[in-house]
Amino acid sequence: MGEIFLNEKLLPNACAVAKEPLELVVIAEANVRRNFSQPLSNRSMKEQELRDCQIQEWYPIFKPYSIRTLFHPLPDDFIRYILGETTATDGESPPPFRLPRPSSGRDPLPRTTANIDPISILDSEPSSFDEEADSDSEGGDQQAPSFPELESDVEKSIAALGGAVFPKLNWSSPKDAAWIATDGSLRCTSFAEIALLLHSSDRVVHDLCYAVDTVSDRSSAPFTFFLALRKFYPNLHPEMEFRCFVSRGRLLAISQREITTFYPSLLDRRHDLRQMIEDFFYEIVEPMFGLKCYTFDVYVTGDRRIKLLDFNPWGAFTLPLLFSWDELENEEVGKNEEGVELRLVESQCGVRPGLKTAVPYDYLDTGEGSGWDQFLHKVDDELRKQMKYSETQN
Repeated sequence: MGEIFLNEKLLPNACAVAKEPLELVVIAEANVRRNFSQPLSNRSMKEQELRDCQIQEWYPIFKPYSIRTLFHPLPDDFIRYILGETTATDGESPPPFRLPRPSSGRDPLPRTTANIDPISILDSEPSSFDEEADSDSEGGDQQAPSFPELESDVEKSIAALGGAVFPKLNWSSPKDAAWIATDGSLRCTSFAEIALLLHSSDRVVHDLCYAVDTVSDRSSAPFTFFLALRKFYPNLHPEMEFRCFVSRGRLLAISQREITTFYPSLLDRRHDLRQMIEDFFYEIVEPMFGLKCYTFDVYVTGDRRIKLLDFNPWGAFTLPLLFSWDELENEEVGKNEEGVELRLVESQCGVRPGLKTAVPYDYLDTGEGSGWDQFLHKVDDELRKQMKYSETQN
């Protein structure tokens, strides 16, 4: 795909669309094809492995050992919406992505007045301002979609989980879209925030469109997609998350998950952490999970408990983090005297880039006329409009 720039109608936190008049779904698919065009492992994946690693499948089994999670089946119209499947009229640019119209009448992007992000408040003014802005732009007659039943169910789940959640689909969370959130995290307190993250994530599009591409024995049985809402804990320590690699029923290796930062305190705890995770695997995971080759993610709490976060298929598009799939598949790790190898970032020189450090590539160009330059000018214009509107109301 070519250059990306901001649409004429600025979206909250600057969702980007392609310059060419293509359907948004084509844009999303092009991005995902670029990022996920080749699996990371040469091993062919079985359909049952993919199915067993869906969170709605494994969570009921491991609920006592995981984070509280509530599920919502996704209707087809909402899936089409987050994929951006909107057809443009010939010769016209596609309509911009719009946040779902809240049936409750509440602010679609809740925010505190103490630290208002100017980007997140664009397009969230009263309806009269929206109508005024829409009348000045092409496609202004496009109505924001509404999903009242799903919205109501999701809002109830958010309340039941303490008022803040982080979302994921069957396999993936939209962590590659954290850049679009006002606080850079996956913390969501409203249905609209969830929709914005899902729409902005290549990982989510991959789940919906391409997850079965590497399956060697694909059947005709359909997949049902779920929105999993997980209780958000603001004080979790990212250095205490680990990915574990299981081959032929044996725990082969463990990797630090947060590989973008060096945590010196982990080095002194290497043996202790390895032993806790190994015990959890053989006592809890291995007897209760049916696959022989897979990965699972855990969190080690301050009181030395293990929380199960996720399962992923072995190979395919699962990131090996501090390992490579070649050495894992050839079982070139875990041959030392202690058996299971735990790899950590050993120094500042060992840190690696991660999804949460990424932004759309066009944002890196800050020169005059660049996407980022256009974005800043658009923000300024929209804020001036908003201030002018506020003055007329006072």
